[in-house]
Amino acid sequence: MTMLWMKWRMVLGSLFAWRRRWLRSLWFLLLFTAGTLIVFHQQDLSDTVQQQGPGVKQRSTPRQSRETLSTKDKDGEKSDLITDHLTEEHNASSPIPPMQFPHYERSKLPAEHGSAKQVFELLTVTPKSRKTFKTKPQLHRTNSVPPSPSSSSSSTAENWSKLSRTLEARRELMRNMCAKYKSHTSRTITREHVRMIYVEDRYKLLYCEVPKAGCSNWKRTLMVLAGIASDTRSLSHDTVHYKNHLKKLDSFDYSGIMRRLQTYTKVVFAREPMERLVSAYRDKFENPNKHYHTVYGRPIIAKYRTHPSPEALSTGDGVTFTEFVQYLLDVHRPVGMDIHWNLVDNLCHPCLIDYNFIGKFENMQEESNFLLRIMKAPRNLTLPQFKDRNPKDQKTSSEITEKYFAQVSPWQRQRVYDFYYMDYQMFNYTKPFKDIH
Repeated sequence: MTMLWMKWRMVLGSLFAWRRRWLRSLWFLLLFTAGTLIVFHQQDLSDTVQQQGPGVKQRSTPRQSRETLSTKDKDGEKSDLITDHLTEEHNASSPIPPMQFPHYERSKLPAEHGSAKQVFELLTVTPKSRKTFKTKPQLHRTNSVPPSPSSSSSSTAENWSKLSRTLEARRELMRNMCAKYKSHTSRTITREHVRMIYVEDRYKLLYCEVPKAGCSNWKRTLMVLAGIASDTRSLSHDTVHYKNHLKKLDSFDYSGIMRRLQTYTKVVFAREPMERLVSAYRDKFENPNKHYHTVYGRPIIAKYRTHPSPEALSTGDGVTFTEFVQYLLDVHRPVGMDIHWNLVDNLCHPCLIDYNFIGKFENMQEESNFLLRIMKAPRNLTLPQFKDRNPKDQKTSSEITEKYFAQVSPWQRQRVYDFYYMDYQMFNYTKPFKDIH
């Protein structure tokens, strides 16, 4: 009996020992699994942060999409061209620092050289500078070219500093609007997203074309920068728009697209949306234009005009502004949208592509020439001001815009504002009429 009990104890001891070993193995397996999950979670979180565009807020600084950052610039180094340019000019002849950024620490400057985009990422925005930006469209265009800091007074240096702060305030506003309205949109960049972007490789510049916001003169400038022409005045409207002299970003392979998006200075210019709409209407429907009268005019007249004449149905001539607004607001339009009156948000995708330079048509001369000086473009190159398309027509202003919108009902004015609401918010334009809410 004693022997049987001892054998039974030995069996029980073996079972308990095996159980302890099995529990230790199970705990080890659980710990290993938990550690693996933590590692993968951290990687996923890192990927999520990298995929944020200019407006999606995480605990870290907003970034471009992971696709945008996936390819390094292998043949260029990074640089702060504003600081380099101003330092050279100051050391050469000026006792006054040509641009003094508030709260700007020179110790934070990158050590390498290349793209101009970094200066706009380093500037600090104050509440006061934010107020500078929120203004109605200016009636008087700035035609003077900002002189080089080496020959400028302290007031010029102050203007350049103020403009720099304003530009950064626009970027901050864009990030906030994107975080508010588009935080859940896809972060994947496709060729469709970059089809309006022109490429200038020599100066590492990407320009998103916004029709009726000074794009003709900017394309003339790009052609001179690329060495295609020596003078902007020699380039006609048809040459810059229809001869395919400039490269577009969607013509490159995926790697080339992403490398340029990561390393080049990205530029977009916006215009007061209703003023831009009136400008497009006047250009395309009040002047001879067989393409727009045929493709857009005929179906607009057929749908929105009561008892149209056979001639109007045949030619598409004489579309009224009221008919044009009816077409714009119709969810069942008889013909699709056009780039000349589509939203800047739809053309340039500023919540997906983090633009370094967000300019305004209302101050285009000063801001464009400021950018050209930053890029170290030839000193004799400035943005041209001439208008070779319908040159006898008066430029569309806020007063002209008001006259055209007086032809439509208050309800239609409100609907047009609602249509362009994202452009008004992203580019901080104020409501153009008192009856708009």
